[in-house]
Order: sequence, then structure tokens, then C-alpha cells
Amino acid sequence: MGDVRGFLEHARRERPHVDPAKRLEVWTEIERPMPEDALRAQASRCMDCGVPFCQSDTGCPVDNLIPVWNDLAYRGRWREALERLHATNNFPEWTGRVCPAPCEGACVLGIHDAPVAIKAIEVEIVERGFAEGWIVPRPPAVETGRRVAIVGSGPAGLAAAQQLRRAGHGVTVFERDDRVGGLLTYGIPNMKLDKAAVERRVQQLAAEGVRFVTGAHVGVDVSVEELRTSHDALLLAVGATTPRDLAIPGRRGLRGIHFAMELLTEATRRALGDEPDHARPDAAGKRVIVIGGGDTGTDCVATALRQGCASLTNLELMARPPEVRGPGNPWPEWPAIFRVDYGHEEAAARFGADPRRYAALTKRFLGDDAGRVSGVETVDVAWEGGALREVPGSARVHEADLVLLALGFTGPEEVGGLALTRGPRGAFAAGRGHEAGHPTGYETEYEGVFVAGDCRRGQSLIVWAIAEGRAAARAIDERLMGESALSAPSAL
Repeated sequence: MGDVRGFLEHARRERPHVDPAKRLEVWTEIERPMPEDALRAQASRCMDCGVPFCQSDTGCPVDNLIPVWNDLAYRGRWREALERLHATNNFPEWTGRVCPAPCEGACVLGIHDAPVAIKAIEVEIVERGFAEGWIVPRPPAVETGRRVAIVGSGPAGLAAAQQLRRAGHGVTVFERDDRVGGLLTYGIPNMKLDKAAVERRVQQLAAEGVRFVTGAHVGVDVSVEELRTSHDALLLAVGATTPRDLAIPGRRGLRGIHFAMELLTEATRRALGDEPDHARPDAAGKRVIVIGGGDTGTDCVATALRQGCASLTNLELMARPPEVRGPGNPWPEWPAIFRVDYGHEEAAARFGADPRRYAALTKRFLGDDAGRVSGVETVDVAWEGGALREVPGSARVHEADLVLLALGFTGPEEVGGLALTRGPRGAFAAGRGHEAGHPTGYETEYEGVFVAGDCRRGQSLIVWAIAEGRAAARAIDERLMGESALSAPSAL
């Protein structure tokens, strides 16, 4: 703890943001670097708690050594801070940009004040590492001769790939899309995560010896059986990409109703210079309704604004959260409080008001004579004792030319050639033991076939995906070698 009065003398500050009205003109990242003196002041706010709840079960799932690298950042010992950061997190620049930061929700300072700006410190440490040339490929010194195939190149797959490669195994990553990155590339808009921040890590992994095969849909045009035969282990890190639908009148037969990822994927492809696919949704000039109030819904809001939508409404089933923690949401749980995210700021800058409409239940879609969606009928709801009650006389119609469903995901898609058992939240079940009484927790009922990330735990956070990738890598390394020196999160 470098400054015993830091948390008393400095208010919380986050990374600077481009003005909402100005950033609507571009697709680049909205955050800007924090000056070094301000960053060190933020790091000084860390109290070096005797029990750092930021690293607890409610905090960071990758066991980030947060008080340690906060202190090193405060002292200006940046390279050491980077080493401590990389000891538990393969890709801190991604979590520092897009993770909602459960560590901050569990920060002890947050009991009575604004928590430490952990995300801002994290991303500045790693960006300094790139700028100084400290982040370089680390190929293994010794090859084991063992081969591992990984299906899926999102954060779980890439974290596992780097860990396994550094253990000396031959690693090949198969990705069905034309670019590596999974939802990092096609699910998170450039405004939050510039694709250059993904590509430089892909290049690092390639330099370390990881092989990437794109346009390879395992189970469709790449045989699972061939992968199992030609590799010593197979890891499925395919995410939870089956979107949750809204089965209400009008859902079938009306054009103009799309899943969120259709819009986000196409927008990213265009931003990366691909030719437009006019069969995909485009919000230009349209009255847009986004159904769903999570991160994906916010990303749809921000994307529609940049495409030039005529109007925008974001429907949310739940009631407006409170400004502060409620009695049933004590620290160190994640604070379920009202927040204004980047897309909401931008909508207010464009249209003069927050686009969200809370406690609104979507009842049916309306269409015109040409078979296109023309509106959404909703009714207000009240939550009483955990039960939903419709408010009489509150029905209304919201005009729309484009409706985006951002309702989350129900689990992974099937992998052809494997009849995997499903567990909670529709995810693939795991827990096969490779030794008596020693369950890996990541191996499926198929010997040598492992699962990790959202496809194992259900839709979750990027930091959980990285944690799962690291844990699965250790499980695979143990399976192949009988023991493992790879680090993995203690909770997994």
C-alpha cells in the first residue's frame, strides 16, 4: 500500500471518453488513455485490504493479483505490474475494455465510496507493455510431441491455446468464421474493442506456434472423428451462440425482425472493409426497437445510432434498477444498480433522452400489407413478490421498421458427430475423471474431449471465458502428461 491516504485524497476517475455527440461519427474506440499522474493517483486508492474481496468468489474469477499490480502501478514499476497481470490473465487488455468488472463490485472501498478504478489501471498497464515492446512471443523451450485441437477462437479457446502451447503441445485452433476471435471480433463492436487489439494477440499466438484454421466448421465440413484421431485431445470452446427467441404473435412471417448478432456481425464486417451483405439488417433511416436491456442490447443501440436510425427505443422487461444497492443486494455481490452505458449516452446526445423503457412486456409484433414489421405492442408490468403482473389499460404500440432481439443465449449449438449431454442452462456437461476420484471438471463423457467457456457454463463474461480456458488447459495438460505446471484459477 504505497499511499495510506490515497483513497481519502483522490476521487474515482475512469479513462476519458470521447464526447458522445462526436463519437457517433466514427466506429473507433470511445475510450482514451489516462495520463500517468492520474493513473498513479487512481492506483493509490487501493487500500491493500487484508482480505481483498476483489479476488474473492464474487470478484475476479481469474484470480488477478489486483492489490499487487495496483501498488506497482502507483510506484511506476510498470514492467513488474505487467508481469503480475499476465501471471493470471492472458489478455488483460480485453477484460480491461469490455469486462463489467465484478472485481470493482466486490472492492472493499466500494462499501462506503466509489470502488477503485481497477479496469482502467489494468488496461493502462498492458497498453504500456505493448508500447514499450515488453509483450513478445514466448514459444516453448521444449516440445512434448502431443497435439491438441481447439474448436472456437473466442477468449476461452485463445486462452487455452496459449497456455497449452507454452506447455509445449502442438495446438491448432479451428474457427468457422473467416476471422479469428469469435464474439471478440463479430460480437463486440469496435467502439468497445478495436479489432487491432484482437489481431495483435492472434499474431502473438501464431508467433508462439499456434496454428489457426479459419472457415472450418467442425462437425459440418471438418470431421470431429478425424480431429479426435489426429490429436491427443480435443477442446470445444464454441460459446453459447443459440439466441433466445421471442415466441409471440407476429414473430414468424414478418420481415425486419432480427437477432442482435445479425446486426452486430454485419456492422463489424463493414467496419473492417468487407462488402455489405444487403440481406443483413441495417438501421439507416429506420425506426428501431431493441428488445433486451443487457450489454448486447446496448451494443445494438450504439450500432443503430452510427448507422443513422430515425428513432430508437430500447425495451426492458425488468423495472428500472435503484440508484444504490437494495436490501437484497449487499456488498460484495455485483451491484444491481442503475447505470448509463455508452449507447445510452449516445442516444441521449442524438435524440435528447435515454432510450430505455422499463417494465415493458412485448405482447405481439405488428406488420404492414407488404409483410414487414411496422410496430411492437407492449404492456406495462409490475413485479410483486417475484411475480409478473400486467397493468390494466397500459397497452401501447411502438412504431418500428427494424426490431432487434437482444435477449441473451440459451446454450451452445450442437457439434455434429458428438451427442453431448446437456447440463444447467443448456450447456455441455463435463466432469469425467481421468483418474479415480480425480474429476477434471472439463472432460466430457467422450474420452479426450473437453469443453470450456460459455459452452460449459452458459452465457457469461469474457473474464469467465479466460478463466475457463486456463482451467481447461491445465486439465488437458494433466491428462496428457500426468501432471501440470500450468496455473489455473483456484475456484476452477
